[in-house]
Amino acid sequence: MRNTKSQQLRSSIACEAARLMYEEGIQQYLTAKQIAAKRLLGRVYGKKMRYRPKDLPSNGEIKEALLYLVQQNEGDDHFYQLFAMRVIALEIMHELGAYSPCLIGSVSTGHVRQGSDIDLHLFTDSLEELEETLAQQEWNYELNEVAIQKNGQIKLYNHIYLNSVFPVELSVYPTQEIRVVSRSSTDGNPIVRLKANAVEKLIQTEHEIEWQRYLSDGILRGYRK
Repeated sequence: MRNTKSQQLRSSIACEAARLMYEEGIQQYLTAKQIAAKRLLGRVYGKKMRYRPKDLPSNGEIKEALLYLVQQNEGDDHFYQLFAMRVIALEIMHELGAYSPCLIGSVSTGHVRQGSDIDLHLFTDSLEELEETLAQQEWNYELNEVAIQKNGQIKLYNHIYLNSVFPVELSVYPTQEIRVVSRSSTDGNPIVRLKANAVEKLIQTEHEIEWQRYLSDGILRGYRK
């Protein structure tokens, strides 16, 4: 009985956390999890806490609940949005080919939703050169430094945010880190980086008809921004 109640609690928190991410725009799994627990059970911290750590869902459980919401609410729109985002990602990767671009995240896995962005990793030892390339493309962007913990150390990395049809985040790493594999905060597994040829193959495989139409007329059909 206790196991059943614990599982029901985990499922309820996961569903509420997913709703918060989908409807209220919360980006981080941990934040959504804490707010969901607070709303369902009371205070997140303090003596009145009514749940045990094992009662909280994993990021993966929340992700699955989120995907279910997306599929229920967006239907075909989800498919066409994914296609459009993959095409735009591929075009940007071609323009930035000198920086070994790799696609990661929801656009590569297919787990996009409204508000999702295109996440690309770039590798260069010259931020100035990269900015010159962006200027040549006449792309509007913002540059920020982001602190990331790696191997117990805090490192600063440059992140570039492009104003495109969909939001695009370019994470810039030194060239020596091109073979360094980071792990996902969602499931702890190594982050899969897709090079441009792999992204194009993915599009050809999962969006064959739409891709052929796009190649013939350059029109991205069916999605709603």
